[in-house]
Amino acid sequence: MSNTVKSISVTYNPINQGNTFSSGDFISGQVILDVAKDTQIQSLSVKIKGKAEVCWSERHGQTTIVYSDKEKYYSVKRFFVVEDKTHGNDREMLKDPSGQPYSSVVAPGRHVYPFTFQLPQQHFPPTFKGSVGKIVHALEAKLERSMRVSSKDKAEFHYVSRPDVSNPELMAPQYGTKDKQMKLFTSGSVSMNINTEKMGYYLGEGLKVLAEVQNNSSRSIKPKYCLYEKHSFLAKGKRRLHTHNILKDEGEPIEPNSKKSVTKVLSIPPSLTISVLNCRILKVEYRLRVYLDVPYASDPEIKFPVVILPPQPARNSDFGIWNPPPGSNMYPNPSPMAPQAPPHNVVGPPGQFGAPGYPGPPHVQFGPPGYPGPPLAQFGAPGYPGPPLAQFGAPGYPGPPLGQFGAPGFPAPPGQFGPNSYQPEPSAPPPYQDYQSYPKLPDRPEKS
Repeated sequence: MSNTVKSISVTYNPINQGNTFSSGDFISGQVILDVAKDTQIQSLSVKIKGKAEVCWSERHGQTTIVYSDKEKYYSVKRFFVVEDKTHGNDREMLKDPSGQPYSSVVAPGRHVYPFTFQLPQQHFPPTFKGSVGKIVHALEAKLERSMRVSSKDKAEFHYVSRPDVSNPELMAPQYGTKDKQMKLFTSGSVSMNINTEKMGYYLGEGLKVLAEVQNNSSRSIKPKYCLYEKHSFLAKGKRRLHTHNILKDEGEPIEPNSKKSVTKVLSIPPSLTISVLNCRILKVEYRLRVYLDVPYASDPEIKFPVVILPPQPARNSDFGIWNPPPGSNMYPNPSPMAPQAPPHNVVGPPGQFGAPGYPGPPHVQFGPPGYPGPPLAQFGAPGYPGPPLAQFGAPGYPGPPLGQFGAPGFPAPPGQFGPNSYQPEPSAPPPYQDYQSYPKLPDRPEKS
């Protein structure tokens, strides 16, 4: 970073409590440029991209072979400023709120350039990092100046695919049978019938295993369970495999010449990586291994595939913010991957929400720290002044001209019946004797 350009950074605004994004979601953020003096910009851009890559090396005698491969999913670039034709004529430009192009000369201070992308409506592999491969979804900002080294910054975001619970295979039961004849130090035979309720499970869900074991051997045997993961990395026709045990458990011993039905529930850790099955060069798979621990003999086993599904998407209300429905004024005429430019200002005046020291613009999403309430904020949100017709009784809200009668601290308006507030007409009976003898309202004709 030169003395002229102090810093360049790209950030984004979370849309839910888990800080995750899925296909079709809008991701808004800002590129923040801090310069020490007047600076001529050749180009300033922001890019959203997703890709997978694997790379490892193997030594065969005196030769080292490198295996690598890449798979790109999407890459869309938008420009705030561009002066030359090197980036092509079909480049897409972002403009300021007034509809004017951004200036290629920036004054000293901090400058905020807002942007909004929409993720493509496709199911891409989720974010993942392994020993020799990874799947990355990121935003990248790039500043280019004449005769200078480019300045970049990248912000990775966590992408999860939406759960495909409509797949019948994921919700279908699984069955397995195994028989084994004992030899040498153990005589007789053992058999087991294993079934699970389904193949697909959410993070934190219980995996229920039903086992029926027939022990016709001369020794006690014990059913055991193991959930493990498989990471496969593929390049140039070669596979690199890594396996790791996630959890182990065991059941009670089954005595010789007996039959027993056993039920076991294994809790899937919520910290697991979701299954990756739609990537050409990288796979994340899980297996459930059920086996019988037989002394002095090889253990009979049955394996089942297990698919770890992404968690159900959290509602935006869980994060204290509100997203308007598609087609509302918040996202006018959205199109896939089309950036929508929120309000932008430079050095001091109100800028893109989320930038350090910038107050929020009107109609900002409610809830992020440090944002003042918009004119029609959600009632009761901390620090928001009450609108003209605020919900009655909310803390700190003055009573409207015709407030709800009986609300604490609200004076009763003329004509509104209430205790110790109104005088009935001389001809009317005393108030509150029964529901038919309430005083009449002066300005309201009595219904016939």
